[in-house]
Amino acid sequence: MAIKEDKPPFEEKDGPKLQDGKKDQRDELTPPPHAIGPEKSILSSMIQDPEEYIGRAVEGQLTAAHFYMPSHGKLFQVLVEHFESGKTVELVALSQYLMDRDLLDGIGGPSAITEIYTFAPTAAHFDSHLSIVKEKFILRNIIKSCTESITTAYDDPEDVQEFLDSVEQKVLEIREASETTEEMDVKTAVSEVMVYLQEFLAGDRGISGMTTGYTELDKMINGLKAPDMFVIAARPSMGKTSFMMNLIEHIAITSDKPAMVFSCEMSTVQIVQRLVFSRARFEFQKLTKGYQPNKADLKRIKDSSEEVAKSKLFIDDTAGISINDLRAKARRKHRDEGISVIAIDYLQLMRSTSKQASNSREREIAEISGGLKALAKELNVPVIVLAQLNRGPEGRTGSSLGVPRMSDLRESGSIEQDADMVGLLYRKVYYADNQEDRDEDDGEAELVLAKNRNGPTGNIPLTFLPALMRFETRSFTPEPS
Repeated sequence: MAIKEDKPPFEEKDGPKLQDGKKDQRDELTPPPHAIGPEKSILSSMIQDPEEYIGRAVEGQLTAAHFYMPSHGKLFQVLVEHFESGKTVELVALSQYLMDRDLLDGIGGPSAITEIYTFAPTAAHFDSHLSIVKEKFILRNIIKSCTESITTAYDDPEDVQEFLDSVEQKVLEIREASETTEEMDVKTAVSEVMVYLQEFLAGDRGISGMTTGYTELDKMINGLKAPDMFVIAARPSMGKTSFMMNLIEHIAITSDKPAMVFSCEMSTVQIVQRLVFSRARFEFQKLTKGYQPNKADLKRIKDSSEEVAKSKLFIDDTAGISINDLRAKARRKHRDEGISVIAIDYLQLMRSTSKQASNSREREIAEISGGLKALAKELNVPVIVLAQLNRGPEGRTGSSLGVPRMSDLRESGSIEQDADMVGLLYRKVYYADNQEDRDEDDGEAELVLAKNRNGPTGNIPLTFLPALMRFETRSFTPEPS
């Protein structure tokens, strides 16, 4: 039988030009990173002791694609399939199996199988060789991704921002693919469940996610958890931004966790100003009326400003930011600062630059909503998104006047679909017909938790302090059923 010589998958190509117009000689003379010896060592160990090393290779998430030599990738795939089918893996039976399926020549013939079998006299270095092969695969993927990006860049892509986002996404995919997830055994999982139960019974275990500062909300959603997308929607002037910043204040300052805010409507200075004075419980409007703060006021303002300055709160106030730009900035900030939550004010002020979005506003909103949910999953952080409601609440009558519903979300039902939780902010006083009703209902607010993928829904009573731009928990007595 003729033995075909296996050649590495390397072809001489014209490389990218250097600044002096010459080609990079590495592309002509040097093949991509590879490790033939470790590849053979891994396969040799798998053939000699299949029970031990085929399983370890699979658990290490090794695949045929990790091998530089095509013949090695084919042999690896055959070994795994042969083993998983319950057949005995040994040299003679393996050669016959390959021959019966006309695969032997593609692997290099009988001599190639024998040479691999005897290559590693000991499998003691299996793990280190496995790491080497996977590292070389990562380097080849980086080269491939960069080469494709260079080619596309030379072709002058129509949408540069979308292209930049795709380049960044490719690099992140390489990183994610290189990370091995350790499997948790049942015994360990049971131990964690029992620890959780003991802490809960002892009163030491709180909610599983990040606290929001609102007790009833925390009970219903069990805290903000990754990768949830929490949509807070309301009509204009209901206090959406104030409520969002109250949540962020609690997370970034009170709980001391890194947070990122994208504000399409207010500037960074405006947000920080509101945050400082609200936290100090000082009415900023008093300053415009000639009020002179006393020592107690100044002390609270000073303490508040120092707390805000020390926090890891990051604000981007790019107006009309695109979903691609937002995702790119969030990725970098997550990589550099380890942000634990992202907040966006607000969804309908964002834009998408794709061709499909330019033809349909509904399609654009759907792309933005889907992109934000994808970002939450990609970075594994909760994302808080503000959204506008349409005029549906104003069209209702009687006791339903102004009461929001999920169907009131403007321009796209995809927001409702993508969100894990939807909170509808509502203040009855906004729709009061006379001053008496306004005085009676002044400050009363509710967050209607209309959707909660992993928990109950219901109304959360709040009190709004307009002079301080703050929402606070409001005690209430449930009506008898």
